[in-house]
Amino acid sequence: MSDKLYTAIATSTGEGRAGGRAVTNDGLLDVALAIPKEMGGPGGATNPEQLFAAGWASCFHSALKLVAARRKLTISDSAVVAEVSVVPTAEGGFGLSAALHVALAGLDQSAADQLVEAAHAVCPYSNATRGNIPVTIDATVA
Repeated sequence: MSDKLYTAIATSTGEGRAGGRAVTNDGLLDVALAIPKEMGGPGGATNPEQLFAAGWASCFHSALKLVAARRKLTISDSAVVAEVSVVPTAEGGFGLSAALHVALAGLDQSAADQLVEAAHAVCPYSNATRGNIPVTIDATVA
């Protein structure tokens, strides 16, 4: 692999997802963690899946804008919603699945679908998860 362009550094302390904290080395992110109520926890704080979903949605949105600019396409409005789910594995552990929902304005459906597929090929989160977890992607044109 080529030289690193950027390295994010975060540290988890305490009880991890069950009441710990996650902090980046620059202090810009400092969050309490809790197991979500849906998984039997107390809720009331963020969790790793929310952080992953926020990162992927933001990264994919940037990839979408990059590909659109390279193709000289004008998008008048856009949003990316990432859903990251915890799923049980056959071995008794846990895995992830994901769905990316992209809303666009200014393109027809065919162009939007092509743009979203191209963004999926560019996005580092998409590349990291490809073949590792089930991912669905859809585009809606407003």
